Amino acid sequence: MNTNQKLKGQSALVTGANSGIGEAVAIALGNEGANVVVNYVTNPENADAVVKKIQDNGSKAIAIKADVSNESEVQSMFQQMFDKFGTIDILVNNAGIQKDSPLESMSLHDWQLVINVNLTGQFLCAREAVKEFLKRGIVAERSCSAGKIICMSSVHQVIPWAGHVNYASSKGGIDMLMQSMAQEMAPKKIRINSIAPGAIKTPINKPAWDTEESLKRLLTLIPYGRIGLPEDIGKVAVWLASDDSDYLVGTTVFVDGGMTLYPGFSTNG
Repeated sequence: MNTNQKLKGQSALVTGANSGIGEAVAIALGNEGANVVVNYVTNPENADAVVKKIQDNGSKAIAIKADVSNESEVQSMFQQMFDKFGTIDILVNNAGIQKDSPLESMSLHDWQLVINVNLTGQFLCAREAVKEFLKRGIVAERSCSAGKIICMSSVHQVIPWAGHVNYASSKGGIDMLMQSMAQEMAPKKIRINSIAPGAIKTPINKPAWDTEESLKRLLTLIPYGRIGLPEDIGKVAVWLASDDSDYLVGTTVFVDGGMTLYPGFSTNG
């Protein structure tokens, strides 16, 4: 167990935390002493396994099923969290999906589904967290801010992505959602920032890395020469949730091995 814990006594909610980036973030926050709510929609056994990992490392954790795009389920999830842990200090808006399709054949259903989960879900969760932050205020022995929200975005908030217009649009929306919320909430001592991962080795993008050929093709987009790991994001999330980043407000931290440096132009395009 980590004896010098940056988040000791704080309570965190991580949406979409039963696999991939969300799982790594939930475990990383737990390692730093936070009580963690592991949110999930499907595969409860995966969520239970994440809870067990956090508990085995010495922190408290519970799994709560809720669809982040459903207002009443989000409100119920927060109420369950307050019943168990009393409050919330950290929200990691991580839940996200992809429904890829060429533009001309993308259904309205698949457009709406991705926007509802990836963008509206972040709004709904942020709104509930902010209500609690404002009601409770700063608890100095836990943190110098009244609350922290981390929005999980993507390099595709700035890099266009053909065949993924719904996903890229949702991530572009997250950028403005985060900045606008941050501007509004900073005077209340609530810090809101984003993490924009690049290519991370998770189940959602397995076809991009699970063969030697696909990985080689992917690495041409990453100047640093390796695919990211979920733990890379977990470490940044811990920093953003801690007082170590107290003066960081309304910023996106790109964790992408240099993907947003547009390596295709490294030889004059």
